[in-house]
Amino acid sequence: MEPLVSVYITNHNYGAYIRQSIESVISQTFADYELLIIDDGSTDNSREIIEEYRELNNVKIIFQQNKGLNITNNIALSAAKGKYIMRLDADDYLDSNALLVMSNLLEKDNELGMVFPDYYLVDEQGNILNLEKRHDFTSEVKLMDQPAHGACTMIRREYLLQLNGYNEDYTCQDGYELWIKFINSYKVNNVNTALFYYRRHGANLTGNEDKILTTRAKIKEDFLSNSDANKATLAILPIRGVNSQNHTTAFEKVADKYLLDWKIDELLKTERVVGIVVTSPSEKVESYIAQHYNSEKIQFVKRDENLAQLNTNLSDTLSDVLSKVQNVPYEYLMVLGVEYPFISCKTINDAVNTLSIFKADSLVSVRPETSLFFKHDGEGMKPILNMDKFTKLERDALYKNIGGIMLATKEYFEDKSLLLGGKVSHIVIGQKESLGVFSKYDLKVANAVVDL
Repeated sequence: MEPLVSVYITNHNYGAYIRQSIESVISQTFADYELLIIDDGSTDNSREIIEEYRELNNVKIIFQQNKGLNITNNIALSAAKGKYIMRLDADDYLDSNALLVMSNLLEKDNELGMVFPDYYLVDEQGNILNLEKRHDFTSEVKLMDQPAHGACTMIRREYLLQLNGYNEDYTCQDGYELWIKFINSYKVNNVNTALFYYRRHGANLTGNEDKILTTRAKIKEDFLSNSDANKATLAILPIRGVNSQNHTTAFEKVADKYLLDWKIDELLKTERVVGIVVTSPSEKVESYIAQHYNSEKIQFVKRDENLAQLNTNLSDTLSDVLSKVQNVPYEYLMVLGVEYPFISCKTINDAVNTLSIFKADSLVSVRPETSLFFKHDGEGMKPILNMDKFTKLERDALYKNIGGIMLATKEYFEDKSLLLGGKVSHIVIGQKESLGVFSKYDLKVANAVVDL
């Protein structure tokens, strides 16, 4: 008789942790499972520990040589016999009721393809650092842009096979790839109870931000490559007029290239952008665009001086621009700030792809913010939002608007005259791309980054 649940542990040189991981499975209150232990070419003492469990009836051991995460995921998928399948990383471990709770949910709902729990963050010694709680998918979640954890997510194996398993082109972010495929095909849900322990330490793959962000962008790009969801986007660059010294930020130079050129050059390489509108009251900007850009993709629209003043509503500028733009069929409207020279065409494409995949109304570029914020109440500085009561890890849920990208569907902007509102999605941008030029010091930093 086949088991109801297949659990597979992936291991590479986690000899210090793998015993606890294995024991957390074999000590489950739920007994109808099989355990696959897959060692991916470890050179530490992992093999000796794994061999201790070979004689258990429901344990299968696979030794292989450095095949990587997604190939290993597919090997497990092929070897598994269970109706449901779940990965457990060798440095993590389960609550004793994890398999019982998640399999019960799947058994009760044949349309449910994936369930995932809350979890505890623990340190190298297993000390709890924080409880990571998810929003309630039955009542709170309207925007599906926060994926389940790649590990300790229980999946209906039949559905995973129908989605052709894992894409072996990706070396990380298997959970993100799986999430995008599942939410567009099947029902997903969460358990608002912590059922596994995720160990945070220096060797975690999740610490490599650039690799994660690049892979996520590629996953979204590939997902949309064979669909008709590639939304045509109109990009608008609003630039204020020159000051009394005939100066505007757009003509500051980074690596002997104007900030305006940094932005336009990337937009011209961006597949999703079908039109670029530069709008400014400045004749200098108008003349520069006319002299340096001979492209049907670019238009200049004169911006009224009153619309370019500080603290004026940007939506008024956009409405004015859109009333004057000719012959650009678009579905998404994007605004970008010229102050961010390192925003790449890939990131701009990623913003459009993200809005499309998650069916949001608008989107903003952000960076995670873990700092404490204070305000002065007359008696002294006081932390806002009770932030002093949270650990640094708990403050990971805060984000700072940075990077100069805002995006909305044409339908939402025309209905609400707002660029940000409704269901607001986001992209996290990398540290380099978050560098903005707002002062002479920022300009020196940006040029130093180019030199590096």
